[in-house]
Amino acid sequence: MKEFYLKYKIPSFFSVILVALYAAFAYDLERYDFVKLLSLYAALFFLSYKLIQFQQGNFKFLLFVGILFRLVFLFALPNLSQDFYRFIWDGRLLAEGINPYLSFPQQYISSENFNLFPQVGSLVEGMGSLSASNYTNYPPVSQLVYALAGIIAPKSIWGGVVVMRLVLILADVISLFFIQKILRYLKLPAHRAFWYFLNPLVILELTGNLHFEGLMVAFLAASFWLLFQKKYVWAALLFGLSVSVKLLPLVLLPLFFYYFRKNNPLNLPKLILFYGIVGLTVLLSFVPFLSAEFFNHYASSVGLWFSKFEFNASVYYIVRWLGFQTMGYNIIGIAGKILPLLVLVGVLLLSFLKRNTSEENLLTSMLFALSIYLLFATTIHPWYLITPIFLGVFTKFKYIFIWSFTVILSYFAYSNQGFEEHLWIVTLEYLIVFLFAFAEFFPTMKQRIVTQYKHYVYK
Repeated sequence: MKEFYLKYKIPSFFSVILVALYAAFAYDLERYDFVKLLSLYAALFFLSYKLIQFQQGNFKFLLFVGILFRLVFLFALPNLSQDFYRFIWDGRLLAEGINPYLSFPQQYISSENFNLFPQVGSLVEGMGSLSASNYTNYPPVSQLVYALAGIIAPKSIWGGVVVMRLVLILADVISLFFIQKILRYLKLPAHRAFWYFLNPLVILELTGNLHFEGLMVAFLAASFWLLFQKKYVWAALLFGLSVSVKLLPLVLLPLFFYYFRKNNPLNLPKLILFYGIVGLTVLLSFVPFLSAEFFNHYASSVGLWFSKFEFNASVYYIVRWLGFQTMGYNIIGIAGKILPLLVLVGVLLLSFLKRNTSEENLLTSMLFALSIYLLFATTIHPWYLITPIFLGVFTKFKYIFIWSFTVILSYFAYSNQGFEEHLWIVTLEYLIVFLFAFAEFFPTMKQRIVTQYKHYVYK
């Protein structure tokens, strides 16, 4: 009887509660209501963990509930991010045959093209002045999905959201399929795939808030599986498509250096072929949009993430504080040029000092590389953790899953219907993650500290 309850009754009960919690998140939550947001998220996190624990051998059940949780959001507009308004804007421009990289929305507001397509005013107001006053930085494959939404739902914001949401749900299912294949190849427990598929952050930020990291991960997962099967051309093609969804995978490219040379250190053709196809795929995806203005506009838009925007950072906030103490002003312009160089150095060290000749080492180094990137970034939105969560599934390190919980604290900045970061909240978020990561990287020292603590308490 106890086994019956653990296997069927309790998981079904948890699933019903999770559906209700996701529905509350989708239809009855305002971003500024942080107490409710945190309470819902904590409950989602705990119940999802217990659900995987009880049903880790039941793939069909976990797949079903994972899709069900996502379908709960189908008729809801995203309530934690307004980026989807810009996605719809870019998509409708493309549907009209207009290059979205050559202008920014506010230019249309003040021109005779104001009524170029329906709901221009609503979209500009929805995306906010920051997005509306800058050129788009979303790569071509993402733009194609936006265009699909613009073609299928040219007059409905809600319709565009539904189209993009269905694409992202499909992408998550594809990711799950290839994650499980990679896990079996690595001889790791297949249920780990649900650490990604049922992670509340993944469901909320991808399906709920329509961030396209999910599509990028789908391409990456398929690419890695094909790579491990030695199908290098197709692996490179899909890796290139992942870059054309989001640029982030470019950080991972140096890490392949030793992997391709593991059998013959002098044999470079496969490595060159892989890099060449990745580069060609990315280039060809941009070709339809290329013009003299494109390069300046796209470079200026991407550059904002290093020289102007700042949110929920760790090392950068310490650097910024030091800058105020020594220079008397915000040194983001200087730090934004130096910190990316430190990321590059860190990734190169991982590439050439850590021999990534096995699949396990390669995936672990990728997790570390993206962790270094996030460590030095000036802006860390919660959905930036999606790719490291995907990579964490294949490693022994769990700090990224702890971070996927604590990162929700960053939404405290939107409390009281405004925006103001509280550094003590940011400190709490990262302190928990750093302590957990420290314990994972230095288990012997952790045990020594625990032993000394017990000796002190019980002496």
